[in-house]
Amino acid sequence: MPLPFLTADRAFEAADDIALPHHDRERWRRPYRPGPWRVGAAALLLLLASYVLFAAVIIALTGEASSAGGCLGVAFVIIVAALRMLRMGVWVSARGLRQVGFLVTRTVPWAKVAAVRTTQQPVRWLGLPRTVQGQALLLVRRDRSADGTPVLLTTHGADFLGRLQAFDRAADAVEAWAAENTGG
Repeated sequence: MPLPFLTADRAFEAADDIALPHHDRERWRRPYRPGPWRVGAAALLLLLASYVLFAAVIIALTGEASSAGGCLGVAFVIIVAALRMLRMGVWVSARGLRQVGFLVTRTVPWAKVAAVRTTQQPVRWLGLPRTVQGQALLLVRRDRSADGTPVLLTTHGADFLGRLQAFDRAADAVEAWAAENTGG
């Protein structure tokens, strides 16, 4: 018996990306699902945090409260890092486009967006310095030159590595939000 609510490739997946009339367009939403590389890395961090929390309990039982507090603090930092890693990506709403990074979040109102376009170019592999040929979704702003065009999504990022169709759907969804809200 198939369990469609547990699978990532449901037949109605494309309908999930479209904002329905009864959905709140003011809410920030990610027009795609986090990729397996991002989810796997966050799961490994949470596994590490569970070991550190277990170590904190053992240390606390031995009577060294300051060391247990240090372990508890390290576990808290690991958990926050894992949750922030899951939150990273591109988010859209009727107010604008938001790019959430690990340490920095940038929000661009739709009035400042000239275009969002897909281009073929060298992209970073999993955010590392190594570059490979791939596709990138670029944000072209009205108030900046074309030199500093920020890359929103790539085919070799943590969300889309090995998932070209998912990248195409996400790029189309972000481009549709941009076209609808910029009037272009």
